Amino acid sequence: MALTCPIGFDTDRLRHHVRETYERVARDPSGDFHFHRGALYAVRALGYDADELWTLPELATDRFAGVGNPHTAGPIHPGETVLDHACGAGTDLLLAARKVGPRGKAIGVDMTAGMRDCARRAARVAGLASIVEVRGGVFEELPVESGTVDVVLSNGVLNLAPDKPRVLAEVARVLAPGGRLHLADVVVARELKEDARANPDLWAACIGGALTVPELLDATRAAGFADVRTVQWFDAFGGTSAEAKVSPDLSVRAVSLFAQRA
Repeated sequence: MALTCPIGFDTDRLRHHVRETYERVARDPSGDFHFHRGALYAVRALGYDADELWTLPELATDRFAGVGNPHTAGPIHPGETVLDHACGAGTDLLLAARKVGPRGKAIGVDMTAGMRDCARRAARVAGLASIVEVRGGVFEELPVESGTVDVVLSNGVLNLAPDKPRVLAEVARVLAPGGRLHLADVVVARELKEDARANPDLWAACIGGALTVPELLDATRAAGFADVRTVQWFDAFGGTSAEAKVSPDLSVRAVSLFAQRA
């Protein structure tokens, strides 16, 4: 199972590559990247509500680079605390903030300074600064107290994790008992070969670290989650350079998943 990197894998190179890529997206989302971006992509390919997105600042939505729609996994209720796990420029974070309202809290964590700056500025423009807090950090060590979050949103993050059990354990740690994970991530039809999993460039393209659906469900259950189930499928890579990097039988897609902390 591809839950951890192969022995000898250069995780520092991967993290540097990922951070550098998303710093470039933060500076200029119209640049040349291996993945789709923007509000139109979110609406047409991932089923986001157009009316909801149009109310958000372009500072956030132009830099949206999710692979699926975690909001399809289940509702977010007024007054709840939501953590957006690697929030990027804040599209999912701001949508969550609107749902939790003034009695709730929306926390974004991201390791990329440029994206954090965009998310904070977008929250101010959207009038949500009193609800939104953006923190620097990595998904292996979330800067969030244990048992304080009702919902964790995760969009295209787990595939980039060199140690997926550790990341899922961190998600479980910050969730209150009964808290929910609304996750969207890349999945593949068959387990990747060792040479593909050892390629940091393929990992940075969101494919080298992708799991099969059974692997994803099993890993989530092993981290202490119950009622783990897929909700919806997405074609996140159609027409991208990432799609051209893999063989057709790999069938790279994305899925949204619901899980509840046991």
